[in-house]
Amino acid sequence: MSRERERKLIGVIDQTTNRSRFLLFDEECKPVPGCQAEREVEPKVDKEGWFEQDPREILQSVEKCMEEVGRKCDLKQIKGIGITNQRETTILWDKTTGKPLYNAIGWCDVRAAGIAEELIAKKTQSKSKDDLRSLCGLPIHPYFSALKVKWLMENSEKREEVRAAIHDGRCLFGTVDSWIIWNLNGGKPDSVHVTDVTNASRTMLMNIHTLQWDPDLCKWVGLGMECRPLQVEMV
Repeated sequence: MSRERERKLIGVIDQTTNRSRFLLFDEECKPVPGCQAEREVEPKVDKEGWFEQDPREILQSVEKCMEEVGRKCDLKQIKGIGITNQRETTILWDKTTGKPLYNAIGWCDVRAAGIAEELIAKKTQSKSKDDLRSLCGLPIHPYFSALKVKWLMENSEKREEVRAAIHDGRCLFGTVDSWIIWNLNGGKPDSVHVTDVTNASRTMLMNIHTLQWDPDLCKWVGLGMECRPLQVEMV
């Protein structure tokens, strides 16, 4: 058997704010020449401070990159795939249909600023943005996923649909890694729905002491525990 057939490769999905890439690395962590592809992902900026992307376009850009690399390299040699992604960007989708309930709300989107101010004023003892920092390690700020979810539940034109999906147990929540992994594993109701601690830590829903989703934080936002992805360890 040739060395070419024996080699083991690692695939990397690099999903950033404006583009997606898929690359292959060899056993010495060196890029495999010619085995990479890139696709741009168009943003949707309808209002000042808003930044959205179509989750389906994000997924398609990743799939197209993987298909392109597959035409150049033997994908059977891949022993594992890693993902690096835009972290706070938030997606809600219906697990029965596989369809997003709304566009992905980007990490840089600040539409939930008013919600943050209201929560600080009415739901914190200290009346400070740092009221939850000892629990989740983050300030109450629209940058993080929790308040984007709350905006989707309370202010979006799809809020009734979002609330119904949450109530019925059909809604899945995740950052971009969870959305990609769920779809690459079949996109079915029982498909793998996971994330890791580094992504979870940027949602404002993870307890920094237990490194697990915090029921009180999820309740504070109004997101059911069954919606969130299982946290798994990085390898």
